[in-house]
Amino acid sequence: MKIAIWHNIMWSRYKAVVFSSIHRQAQAENIAVNFYQIAETDANRAGLSPIDQSWHQYPFKLLFKGASSEIPALKLLWRAGLLTWRDPADIVVLAGYERPVVWLQALILSLKRRPFALFCDSTLYDQPQSFWKGVAKRIIFNWADGIFCYGVRAMEYVSYYGVPSSKSFVRCQAAALPKDYSAETAFERRIEKAPRNAPPRYLYVGRLSPEKSLDHLLLAFKQVAASIPGAQLNLVGKGPAEQELRNLVAQLGIQHGVTFAGPKFDSDLFDEYCKASCLVLPSYSEPWGLVVNEAMSFGCPVVVSYRCGCVPELIADRKTGFSFEWGEVNQLAEKMIAVPNSFSDIAATARACLNQIAPFSPDNAARSILDGCKTIYNAASSGAN
Repeated sequence: MKIAIWHNIMWSRYKAVVFSSIHRQAQAENIAVNFYQIAETDANRAGLSPIDQSWHQYPFKLLFKGASSEIPALKLLWRAGLLTWRDPADIVVLAGYERPVVWLQALILSLKRRPFALFCDSTLYDQPQSFWKGVAKRIIFNWADGIFCYGVRAMEYVSYYGVPSSKSFVRCQAAALPKDYSAETAFERRIEKAPRNAPPRYLYVGRLSPEKSLDHLLLAFKQVAASIPGAQLNLVGKGPAEQELRNLVAQLGIQHGVTFAGPKFDSDLFDEYCKASCLVLPSYSEPWGLVVNEAMSFGCPVVVSYRCGCVPELIADRKTGFSFEWGEVNQLAEKMIAVPNSFSDIAATARACLNQIAPFSPDNAARSILDGCKTIYNAASSGAN
């Protein structure tokens, strides 16, 4: 069996570790896999962390250097279409479903009578559903021979558009952790660095953009700071809303407790998880929330909006964290205030987080994709006979 896997940008380290594992496991089973990366990065990600090719331990073809937004549309359609036509793969996994290039590839594969699958990380909580986009999704989802869903909520999403459970495959989301990562070392670092007998240290990691609802976080933190003197909020990342958020911090009079730390990655970022009382992710739109995986991999509990896709799988109330109703600032503040007492047993909390996140590994994610491809290929072969 030959497989082709398409992806939008090389920047995504978490996809790099999953694809690297697919390559290793496929080699062991004598399965040929061709990987295609459309671009190196996109405008939203370029400033968050650099592109590090050392994470990509698999052979791949890069179609275009630079950002995906800079690729001329016709040039992308021609290049991707030609490669899709020429590739000898028995099954192809396409990068998403919303862009014209995916529809062109789906058409080409249908003409060649080759089964194809889609990656889907959207959820019903993510963005408002619209009629015409819904019609397009129903068409492309049911046109595909299979869909790889990033979690239970993504599976519910494609089911909403009429995809039977037999055609949807839940694969876990896996973070790109340090190459020398071990759960025991992470546990020891957490025990060493987590706040003890000190004011809580709250952490946000990600883009400073409107869909993250960081204005809600700042409003909630004002209540937290009034209740817990000395509390700190560290915002790690950058984005278009930074100046607006800085203005809000000044307006609320919480400058003494809020730090804009800028982007961090690798050891500096992982150290932040070890030192934080909890990670807070207040997003309105968050298909999954890989920073939750990262935080829990270092024993750090989390407080996340219920709209985040990872909630059903990762949030065990008062064990690994809390979830709250998005938009309920008072509820968010209450959860944040409860963190120091609820997770005062640092060792027990770290163990709970590490146990919860352990199955969400690159190897398990890779295995689910390979097994799904086999199932789709076998079903297509049986139907052709």
